[in-house]
Amino acid sequence: MLQKTRGIALSYIRYRETSIIARVYTEEYGLQSYIVNSVRTARSKNNRIALFQPLTLLEMVVYYKNDRDLHRLSEVKTSYPFQSLPFDVAKSTIAMFVTEILNKVLKEEASSPTLFRFLAESVIFLEEAQTDFENFHLAFLLKLSFFLGFGPESDREFESQLRENSYPFLPDAETETALNIMLRYPFGTPIKLARASRNDLLDALVAYYQIHIDSIGEVKSLPVLREVLG
Repeated sequence: MLQKTRGIALSYIRYRETSIIARVYTEEYGLQSYIVNSVRTARSKNNRIALFQPLTLLEMVVYYKNDRDLHRLSEVKTSYPFQSLPFDVAKSTIAMFVTEILNKVLKEEASSPTLFRFLAESVIFLEEAQTDFENFHLAFLLKLSFFLGFGPESDREFESQLRENSYPFLPDAETETALNIMLRYPFGTPIKLARASRNDLLDALVAYYQIHIDSIGEVKSLPVLREVLG
């Protein structure tokens, strides 16, 4: 059955000689995998493989059957062409980190329109932001945790859960203020945070996710993110 849905590209792997299997978080069906044929050839029209770069926002017409793990696409196009995200080193590094986290925490389950809307709006903010996005990845992890069921209500609750799990996190007043701003205010709210404090908070947030989600494991993009944005 043909169905329309919006999606957010997460990753893809090569499949046979000319195709890929793309993982896409969809508005209607949650996390799905799609076979996309003939995108890795010199004759491929319009460089369609670029549609499946991290966090690309998609409009799709899909063949959907709920008893299959792999689905097929009838039509696909981007709903929001990027002008800066793939080309700005800082933004593309953030996108790489965010995509790795999403691949680890999103499951193949029923759709969540509110989660999809949050993710799409977050991507659009990152694409459009000209300033005050250096803490985006930190605020994103905090805000995403509420959709996953373990969001902290305050900096004190965040610190308490880390301590209870033997993670040594001793934030200064600046970091505590930054945490509370990220919890309560939208992306782009100016936050004063030193490089070392940003790195410490990033490590603490990843540890917080590891406490709540066993499958997180090693986050391979973390060293690059620390170097570029730390």
